[in-house]
Amino acid sequence: MDRLRIKGKCRLEGRLRVGGAKNAALPAMAACLLTDQPVALENVPEVRDIGTMGRLLSHLQVKVEHPGTRSWRLEALDVPEPEAPYDLVKRMRASVLCLGPLVARFGRARVSLPGGCAIGARPIDMHIAGLRRLGVEIRLEHGYVEARCAHLRGAQFPFPGVSVTGPENLMMAATLARGETVLRNCAAEPEVSDLADLLRRMGAHIEGDGSDVIHIQGVEQLGGAEHSILPDRIVAGTFLMAGAITGGRVGVEGCRPADLISTTDLLERCGCRIERAENSLLLEAQEPLQAHDVRTAPHPGFPTDLQAQYMALMTQARGSAIITETIFENRFMHVAELQRMGADIRVTGRHAVVRGPTPLEGTKLMATDLRASASLVLAGLAASGETWVDRVYHIDRGYESIEGTLAGLGAAIERLPGPPYPSA
Repeated sequence: MDRLRIKGKCRLEGRLRVGGAKNAALPAMAACLLTDQPVALENVPEVRDIGTMGRLLSHLQVKVEHPGTRSWRLEALDVPEPEAPYDLVKRMRASVLCLGPLVARFGRARVSLPGGCAIGARPIDMHIAGLRRLGVEIRLEHGYVEARCAHLRGAQFPFPGVSVTGPENLMMAATLARGETVLRNCAAEPEVSDLADLLRRMGAHIEGDGSDVIHIQGVEQLGGAEHSILPDRIVAGTFLMAGAITGGRVGVEGCRPADLISTTDLLERCGCRIERAENSLLLEAQEPLQAHDVRTAPHPGFPTDLQAQYMALMTQARGSAIITETIFENRFMHVAELQRMGADIRVTGRHAVVRGPTPLEGTKLMATDLRASASLVLAGLAASGETWVDRVYHIDRGYESIEGTLAGLGAAIERLPGPPYPSA
């Protein structure tokens, strides 16, 4: 099992190019199940979750081709056994996105209840309730969702809470339903609109994505399409914060600055200088950093997927910052590891108070989920001595060779196999 070794106190400087968004590529891959024609995707990130989705689609007898870096070609001529088994689904919660497309096109599906990061319950109740509103008969048996429906019917469905994959799953299913479907209280995340763009290229009739109400007029069938995945705003934000925590100067190319407004505005309030161009951002850290409160929220608010990285940054800022997590109830699992490095953090419910600046000391750390692992890497960049981060398969789920990218910016970081730490 690989580990990362980081020698801290290196100032990052340089430019990097951000790849496609994992959270947009995964539903785009699932959308191939809606048609028997090829779906060609470009700018797909080379991360662990994408490989897991590729293996799941292959299991479903989808013809999966990976002709080049960041290019995938998917062709679902038939799916004789529309079942997503536990041994694949347990690795990634987004596997549930196959449920809507399978039952919409083939009339039945059997999908294991999903796994993924342990950051909260994240139930799929909203997916199930929405599909039932579309006329799907669903049973939960032995850890599987079994769904059947001869013909989906358009309906209205208000989501009772914040969800991204819920609207994505129902939007895909509704493209082949009879009549109009209206989804309310939808997430306005850019990744939802990216999926809607692909579905429109396939022949779907969708309006309202990017708002909280999405209208889908069902069609008889969908066709193939070519689509380029939008840039990953979370990866871009992570590397901007890496520049900030090291007092560096980091440029991010190939991003969409409009998708990062809540992040860049917050970094400016903390004292960083941000230069914006059409497809790039340049951050220059200013010392000292100033602590600033933040509250996670659905887009266009500050993303929960950057909360852990921001907490690491606040350990090096002057003053106290109150970080409020409103999306996932267990997303402070990185706090204990940051405290072991010397961070002054106190957690009460969904609020964490970070006091700084605090000198961090390198030590042996254990990653617990994807974004927590990124926060530990950032903390290691700012710490004195060596930091070892174990279980980096978590970070591989969402970042392409994070050690290579950071090394290109001047970080002293490397990936090592074998025993987790040098013997005493």
